[in-house]
Amino acid sequence: MSLHSASKYVLSLWITVVAFSTQQFGELHAQPTVSPQAVSPQAVSPLRFTEVTESSGITWEHTTGRSKRGYIVEGIASGLASFDYDGDGLIDLFLLNGKQLVDKQSNTNEKAGFFRNLGDFRFNDVSSLTGVDGSGYGLGVCAADYDGDGFPDLFINNFGFNRLYLNCGDGTFCETTEFARIGDGEKVGGGVAFADFNGDQLLDLYAGNYVDFTLENSVFIERNGQVYHAGPRYYRPVPDTLFQNVGDGTFENISVQSGIAKHAGPTMGLIAADLNQDGKVDVFTCNDAKPNFYFINDGKSNFIEEGILSGLAFDFRGTSNASMGVDMGDFDGDGLQDLIVTNYQNELPVLYRNLGDGQFEDASTTARIAEGLQPHVTWGCTLTDFDNNGTLDLYIGCGHFDDAEISDDRTAKKVRDFLMLNEKGRFTDVSLAVGLKAVESTRSIAFDDFDNDGDIDIVALNSNARPTVLRNDLPNAKNWLQLELVAKSANRRAIGSKVVVTYGEHQRHIQVICGRGYQSSYGDRLSVGLPHTKLGMAQVLIEWPNRSVETFQVPIGQRNQIVQDTGESPAGAK
Repeated sequence: MSLHSASKYVLSLWITVVAFSTQQFGELHAQPTVSPQAVSPQAVSPLRFTEVTESSGITWEHTTGRSKRGYIVEGIASGLASFDYDGDGLIDLFLLNGKQLVDKQSNTNEKAGFFRNLGDFRFNDVSSLTGVDGSGYGLGVCAADYDGDGFPDLFINNFGFNRLYLNCGDGTFCETTEFARIGDGEKVGGGVAFADFNGDQLLDLYAGNYVDFTLENSVFIERNGQVYHAGPRYYRPVPDTLFQNVGDGTFENISVQSGIAKHAGPTMGLIAADLNQDGKVDVFTCNDAKPNFYFINDGKSNFIEEGILSGLAFDFRGTSNASMGVDMGDFDGDGLQDLIVTNYQNELPVLYRNLGDGQFEDASTTARIAEGLQPHVTWGCTLTDFDNNGTLDLYIGCGHFDDAEISDDRTAKKVRDFLMLNEKGRFTDVSLAVGLKAVESTRSIAFDDFDNDGDIDIVALNSNARPTVLRNDLPNAKNWLQLELVAKSANRRAIGSKVVVTYGEHQRHIQVICGRGYQSSYGDRLSVGLPHTKLGMAQVLIEWPNRSVETFQVPIGQRNQIVQDTGESPAGAK
């Protein structure tokens, strides 16, 4: 063993011992009492959200199956994807669904919801027209153009067999699961990410797996006549799966040779990005009630797990949380990508500040994450600039799967979500002030500009209910720009690109990723808020997936499509 390896081993062992001791000690002490609707002082902001669910045309409802038997998959369903599937410049919606697990005679709608965006927050149900059979028990989903034909495809991570759908380019999809060799047996799916892990300009697929659960080995917990969902500790965790894109429309399962299969964790959300700035795409996975994993890639799809050494496995107390969802962004403006991770009841979401060189610290306290979140289970999340002032704000979806109010009066199965605005790296809860009124049990959330007006809107998938559709009514201004990147390779959507937007004295550092939040996919179109409107152009530097670099002058106040190697600044996307 080398001196470097020995030092890392000793450090890893020391951190593990400290973390174990801290976690055991923490379990002996009661959690602080926080009112279920407690909020920080409400800041003054021009930001306002209007719920437009009723007028949106989305009448579809999610179902878990409602077996009343506490099946673990019913508590964690389901994810959603927002993407422009038909290339008309409007971002569409695909919402996964559960299904009946025991009562097969129910008339409950069990199909996934596929909605084409017609503009002005009106959606048309095209579920029966697209050819996407969403009748499986849907958990995770990701949309990406894996074959490089210019049309985004769909991968669905189910409880059961997974599904891959090829976008035919005419508004329909065809299933290619068997041909693509993407089948992985009957498992419990988690988050999904498409990325180029070996640098061949082809999109590979990372599919998260949860635990070894079947209807036959289900654990039931009953207290005082109430059935509760058994957590992941009652089941064996399952390693994730890595599929390498061969380039002929098929994939090869390289989980064992890549090193991914060595590590089993109950994966929920995940993200694939270059977090340590070495030019290679790594993977962070949220593990439910286990230490999180951080897989370091050598650029040839060989991975080493360094969650503990990086500071991402635990929170600042050394506790392994029940991590649910994850998003990334540079919240403090230092050019490094930070992570927000949502967690279980009595665990605050954790904001991991990127310190550089692959090291992170729990900055939740210094960043003032709202303490009112602590009693709730938190799921979908994002670091996004909602008020277009140049800093990334924080949105957290909340909701339980049990009737939590029976045993804890600080929370409930249905509660409202939280929005916190960023001011110089510190967050202020403005949830009530901006109009977040919906009380539901949120799971996954998509954050995108659904009406093409330059600000980020919200669609939340709610467990056993209709989605919540929120229109951002930020006063009309030109202090924004949006970017759609087109690479000259099979990776047409330029996933893995690094973008630096310079506007006056301000900069935003962004990475193009595919798969994020809680088992979801959103944010293909890069949206950048600008702190003032005196300038008419911004400088955009792009490091493309093949590591070539180009600089463009981009007009603000519009959507811009940038094509690699054109040498021309965009005039605006159609």
